[in-house]
Amino acid sequence: MGAVFTMLNENEGQAQQMVYPDLKSFLAKGRAELAKGPTALILLEDTIEVDSTLRHHLELGFAKVVAFGASDIPLAADVADQVIHVHHDMRSDKALETVVNGAIHLCPEQWLFYCYNAEYLFFPFCEHRKVGEMLTFQTEERRSAILTYVIDLYAGDLDTAVDAVSLENAHLDTSGYYALARTDRDNTFLERQLDFYGGLRWRFEEHVPWLRRRIDRISLFKAAPKLNLRADHTLNEPEYNTYACPWHHSITASICSFRTAKALKRNPGSGYQIPTFKWHNSAAFAWNSQQLMDLGLMEPGQWF
Repeated sequence: MGAVFTMLNENEGQAQQMVYPDLKSFLAKGRAELAKGPTALILLEDTIEVDSTLRHHLELGFAKVVAFGASDIPLAADVADQVIHVHHDMRSDKALETVVNGAIHLCPEQWLFYCYNAEYLFFPFCEHRKVGEMLTFQTEERRSAILTYVIDLYAGDLDTAVDAVSLENAHLDTSGYYALARTDRDNTFLERQLDFYGGLRWRFEEHVPWLRRRIDRISLFKAAPKLNLRADHTLNEPEYNTYACPWHHSITASICSFRTAKALKRNPGSGYQIPTFKWHNSAAFAWNSQQLMDLGLMEPGQWF
């Protein structure tokens, strides 16, 4: 079964909504849709801030935005005709690897990005430059990936935002971030690879399993044959997991995310124990790249 086309307007020239009934159909029929990149894969775990997430990444300049989520997650009319909607339960076992690795094999040699709903990509100067410009520069630098830090966002008032999500009153931590050298199974240090920590996963670590405390992801990368994303958000090609090239600093980016705050408030074991996420090092999130660069949460590298 192929894609389902739903007419939004009978007038000639109007856009159509494209919906795939399942992941298998998309992977079998969707190659032509992703012929031109870069492509954003938005993984919908629930209904919270789905439309703002999709709008944000459309505005960044991705050639295609694909939303993966259960069939009962609705999309607003103003974004539904601009994205490809693939019905797939993102709470199923190994959903992350299944979706992203399927897309890797569907469009090799193309730049891909992935994030969840209520997560927002920021990169240096993104208010004035499109994502394609950054990826063109990164390609010219002979780099095939960009390290992204997941920066926790949280509502300033949990009494009014019971799910811990508020775009208008979003806050972030201004300190408490650190890195540890990454080693392999033989305890050998890996070149130019670090494990990064901080944010809510650090401050409320008693509620977060050790393997889920890192805040680094390789969320922007160029697909290649035999490349695979692993459950820990790293790729099976070591050079993709490095924070910089050997000869100078490289661009890094941030994913500003309500996902951890949502989980901590939703979890019965932690939700009632956390009256607020704010502390003395909280600051209102300005929703711009300059604040993130000033805090050292991403850098332009050699891209000026």
